[in-house]
Amino acid sequence: MSKQSRRVSRRQFVKTVAGASALFAAPQVIPSSALGKDGAVAPSERIVMGGIGIGNRGTYDLSCFLPQPDVQFVAICDVKEKRRLAVKKIADKKYDNDDCQMYRDFRDLLARSDIDAVLIATGPNWHATAAVYAARAGKDMYCEKPCTKNISQSLLLADTMRRTGRVFQVGTQRRNLPHFAFACELARTGRLGKLRKVYAHPAGMTTKMSGWLPPEDAPPIEKVDWDMYLGPAAYRPFNKTMLNGFHFEKGGGFMGCFEESGRFTGGGVLEWGSHCVDLCQWAANADSTAPIEYNPPENGEIVSTYADGVQLILREKDWLPLGSCPVRFEGDDGWIETGDSGKFVLSSPELLAGRKVEEIGGYPATFHVRDFLDCVKTRSQPKGSAPTACYSHIACHAANIALFLGRKLKFDPVKHEFIDDEQANRMRGEALRAPWRI
Repeated sequence: MSKQSRRVSRRQFVKTVAGASALFAAPQVIPSSALGKDGAVAPSERIVMGGIGIGNRGTYDLSCFLPQPDVQFVAICDVKEKRRLAVKKIADKKYDNDDCQMYRDFRDLLARSDIDAVLIATGPNWHATAAVYAARAGKDMYCEKPCTKNISQSLLLADTMRRTGRVFQVGTQRRNLPHFAFACELARTGRLGKLRKVYAHPAGMTTKMSGWLPPEDAPPIEKVDWDMYLGPAAYRPFNKTMLNGFHFEKGGGFMGCFEESGRFTGGGVLEWGSHCVDLCQWAANADSTAPIEYNPPENGEIVSTYADGVQLILREKDWLPLGSCPVRFEGDDGWIETGDSGKFVLSSPELLAGRKVEEIGGYPATFHVRDFLDCVKTRSQPKGSAPTACYSHIACHAANIALFLGRKLKFDPVKHEFIDDEQANRMRGEALRAPWRI
């Protein structure tokens, strides 16, 4: 380049600088939502979420997440096309766009680097496996219950969350409801005197072998991915009835809440127990342990005993009319009973000590969801953390094994094994169907 061509006249220089100044001086329009104003949350503060297995319960959970201003829901994975489309429609309507992506394999969703957390609301045959995969992919998670199928999975789940540093919230939302928290506080802090008994309500005291229904032609994989639906559960041929619950070869009926692996079901002991026993564990200051003795049913009760002598009693009848999922805590100086109505009954009004406890009926999950989201940001432990879920589930699994075997069992909550009972110890875990491993 010649000196002539490199020379710039003063007029040209002034025109160039003036143009650049005008460009930078022009007002730049930035949406207030990008700055976190007008009630919006700045993108850097939003928690980007996806959903895995969003059916009836999951859709309710999603309805609690979507109104949260710091949540951006961007993806849905489900083995059923109908559900994928339904959730996409909900999300796209919420954000007035067409951005929600759909997946049939949850591993494709977990591979997205922009997703911070996932809602896991599959059938329980998938809960622990999906949660472990999510943790290893660096995602935090809100996981519906029961979150494990056996004692071994419970321990593995807690250990995985500890090692990966992920935030895990199991869907035991009653831990974040004022009247349940108040009842547990009275028991934990000695306001009831020395605690003697904690009562939980199971939705049944039965264990049944899972069976098969007559084989039917499976729909196209794009409509229903039957192999992925079974996941780590033992294989069985497609039957459309089984899409909504698995068959029991004894006793009849169907149940979509637990066993899908070919052995026996957790029944109501695990389904309600993962709520009610969880509250009893909290009340008994037993979040890091489990009862050491389990008895089969007698007079309509399953009685388990902690190392300090407190009894955990599962019973179906003789509850006050306080709604579903009732619990009762009894000490030397008083008792309290409460349930999903939001109301509670005390042995003495003096236990209130002038306090006003908010009564929230209907067991909403909104408070539990908010607790999870806050912990995602602060990296702290939520109320339904993996360690608390681990031991409340172990208590349910152990009680269920005693129920299934029909005999008293003694359990070491440190070694996590039954004492002098080889058959019971074999039932602490089970193999997963290939290729699934956790």
